[in-house]
Amino acid sequence: MVKRLAIPFILITLLFSLGWPAHAESKLVVEPDRTRLYEGEVLTLTVRGSMEIDINLGNLFDLDISTLPSPDIGKVEDDFEIIGRNQRYSIRTVNNNMMGEITWTYQLAPKKTGELTIPPLKFQDTSSDPVKINVVAGTSPDQQPESRDSFIELSTDKDEVYVQEQLVLTIKLFFSGNLIRGELSEPEHPNAIIENLGKQREYSRYRNGIRFRVVERRYAIYPQQPGEFSLNAIHFEGRARTPEGQLKFLRDSEKLFDIPVKGIPDSFTGDTWLPASELELSDSGLPDNLNLFTGLNLTRTLSLSAQGLPSEALPPFPEQAVPGIRTYPEQPERSANSDRDGISSTLTQTTALVPIEPGNLVLPEIRIPWWDTDADEEKIAVIPARTLSVSASPDLTTTSGQSAASSEQSMDAASLDTGDSAGQASSSWFWPMVSLILALGWLVTVAAWWFSRRNSPSPARQAAPDNGEKALFRELCKVAEEGDPRTLELLPRWATRYFHNQKFDSVADVCRYVADEHLDRELEALQRWLFGKPDEAGNWDGKPLVAVLKALRGKETHQQAQDRLPPLYPEGLASR
Repeated sequence: MVKRLAIPFILITLLFSLGWPAHAESKLVVEPDRTRLYEGEVLTLTVRGSMEIDINLGNLFDLDISTLPSPDIGKVEDDFEIIGRNQRYSIRTVNNNMMGEITWTYQLAPKKTGELTIPPLKFQDTSSDPVKINVVAGTSPDQQPESRDSFIELSTDKDEVYVQEQLVLTIKLFFSGNLIRGELSEPEHPNAIIENLGKQREYSRYRNGIRFRVVERRYAIYPQQPGEFSLNAIHFEGRARTPEGQLKFLRDSEKLFDIPVKGIPDSFTGDTWLPASELELSDSGLPDNLNLFTGLNLTRTLSLSAQGLPSEALPPFPEQAVPGIRTYPEQPERSANSDRDGISSTLTQTTALVPIEPGNLVLPEIRIPWWDTDADEEKIAVIPARTLSVSASPDLTTTSGQSAASSEQSMDAASLDTGDSAGQASSSWFWPMVSLILALGWLVTVAAWWFSRRNSPSPARQAAPDNGEKALFRELCKVAEEGDPRTLELLPRWATRYFHNQKFDSVADVCRYVADEHLDRELEALQRWLFGKPDEAGNWDGKPLVAVLKALRGKETHQQAQDRLPPLYPEGLASR
């Protein structure tokens, strides 16, 4: 029976040894693994204390290790960063009393260089002695980077830059072992714009026969002020497990050398400072021969692309207001792409152009000065001036135009006839005779028209399609209500037909002649619908425009009524 109780008694004794503490023994020892280290190294601090163990059945199954007392290690955080901590317990018997010995192990990373102090630590009613630690800047001269468990390498693509010029920074972290966790700091500077160049790369490299894992990151840095550019140090902290299964702490830091930043050269002539390795200015959308017609729209696209600049740095294009052309610019679009060599950006401006007057219309030259950082000199990107030859739309040819040509031929014939008789008669009766002949011709034409209208019209005339003013107006109203671009072509044709003594080559001519603010407003709305940005145009409602056109057709002034004389070839005769 005694033997059967021996084993349970031993187990209970061991469990009791983990019971709640009663009171502390007056002893606390603080031991660093070294008193001199470099700023990138980790200090291991061991703290030992002991306490009497109070064993009772009430706390046997209520053990909570997290509530056990520990030294006030937070005092060291003024000079050190606690990156790891561990603790273990052991039990021994002193004069028939159960004493618990506790060992705490801390991994401390110095926050600065110089002579640092680990202040006295307290545990229960005891305290330790202060410990001096000397932290040396840099790395050990006797220790090559390849002999360390981890190290950082920094490099740039240039030794000096201009203000706001792109500087590519490469950060490489080398480490050995199986990395459990790690944190690599990002570059920071209060007077610089810093952009990440894509995702980090991970690969392996051998240094002096040792295989390292490498994490590589690249950044585009744009210093905003001239002078010496001093980047804050890059830090790394992590944990790795050795091939033997041991846990080790990794901590390193590296500072980039100072970069001289030059100011804007006095020889630069531009309004916006653009330091880039490449810059191109182009346009598209204009016809190759630069010939076009009134009322027809075209879309011109300006593009500015730069290598080594963020898209926000690209200046807006100048306004392209040209007399005789209505412009409807869209919102400019900016885009940027990044690769290992840096950032390339693009600014695009799309504008709808609608010529409203015939003639030679000049699109002005566009000049953008920039600074070539590779050649270290100013260059200018240019789009030369373009002269557009704008003609009246071919659809604007009307019957009156044909009649005018016929009249010119008649005048030429009359000139020949009068020229033959110039030697036989005096020039005093020449022009009265010509006027009499034309008047008789006009009277004969009117008489024939009246006679044909009085008699029943021919079947062929009744079967012919209605190409007159009424049919043209009906077609104009139909396309206007639908928001069709043909509205801008049919309006001058109808107006030329309706106002017989006028000839209109464009919508602008009609607007000037009519001088109706309602018509101007509705035509502006139609052009915004046709040539404006889709998401800003909304839905088209053509009923107001049709109403204005109908009101215009019914609002004929007395003077216009007197001016509407019968045409030289009335509609009834012209179709025969």
